[in-house]
Amino acid sequence: MYLERISKLHEFLTKQELDAVVITSPKHVYYLTGFFTDPHERFMGLVIPAQGEPSLIVPALDREAAAAASTVQTIHTHTDIENPYELLKQVLPANLKKLGIEKSHMTVERYEALGQVICAESYADVEEPLREMRLIKSADEVARLQKAVQLIEDTLGETLKTFKIGQTEMEIVAELEYQMKRLGADGPSFSTMVLAGEKSALPHGTPGSRKVQEGDLLLFDIGVAADGYVSDITRTFAVGQISEQLRDIYETVLAANEAAIAEVRPGVTFAHLDQTARDVIAAKGYGDYFIHRLGHGLGMDVHEYPSVHGQNQETLRPGMVFTIEPGVYLPGAGGVRIEDDVLVTETGVEVLSKFPKKLTVIG
Repeated sequence: MYLERISKLHEFLTKQELDAVVITSPKHVYYLTGFFTDPHERFMGLVIPAQGEPSLIVPALDREAAAAASTVQTIHTHTDIENPYELLKQVLPANLKKLGIEKSHMTVERYEALGQVICAESYADVEEPLREMRLIKSADEVARLQKAVQLIEDTLGETLKTFKIGQTEMEIVAELEYQMKRLGADGPSFSTMVLAGEKSALPHGTPGSRKVQEGDLLLFDIGVAADGYVSDITRTFAVGQISEQLRDIYETVLAANEAAIAEVRPGVTFAHLDQTARDVIAAKGYGDYFIHRLGHGLGMDVHEYPSVHGQNQETLRPGMVFTIEPGVYLPGAGGVRIEDDVLVTETGVEVLSKFPKKLTVIG
């Protein structure tokens, strides 16, 4: 699998007449070799030359782990007192003219350090072929995503068993993150979000000391990382008896979520999905309160290509995985978001997230 991915990137290299490609993003190194580490400030790079075999440059302290996990056989190391770019120069082809890099990951500092020892005449961005490769998930990737989804749903289920009115948002966050680790996740895939009452109307609110009260909406936007892949789901609950208005926005968002999912199939545009959900919400008079895109791609990153919004005319293809997460946010009253992770199949859609969506009263 990893060698096949390198081969695909090599095809891009040949087409663009590059002398070599250097991959420095840890997630892309993992995607192409099977080896993951966070090198922090240290240099790590996968070198794919136009001629010859690829090689991996890692900090010396990661050599053993890289040798055990990476499908790339040739591994070079550098210590903390060595200049890794001098080593990179030795590994790259002589008379280098055109080098492929990840422009969005290459910092100015590293670009200048690279330029001091490597005299490439030009640089090409390799983000596009990597993005295209990551866009269509393999069966192995789907299985890892399903595992991450199952873990976060188990986490939510266990956390709800401990819930009591009067807990603070942060106390619930702490329980969630304890359960994530207990159940086997690497950790949260993004900052765990638990928002109560009027704070649930903040799409990117920050959990704090606000206590959960009777009559609140309680919103969980949560996910985990596991085996290199992530999940991202949102569920909103009623704490005791809620107002008819809050109940109405819940049913509206649920209808929008289900309407958009029903339209997922190859050939449909992302814009159509967004508009489908938006139409449902607008018909109930809440159009001005759905203030974000419908969703985003999901894979190794919690937000990756594609963006599911009303201007994206790209069509769905089998193997794409993304979120569908309509929401309605009434300032000062409360908000509802219901988010599912979906896979485009050959004939339609598979909803990876299974946690119940019917309005549930807790507490």
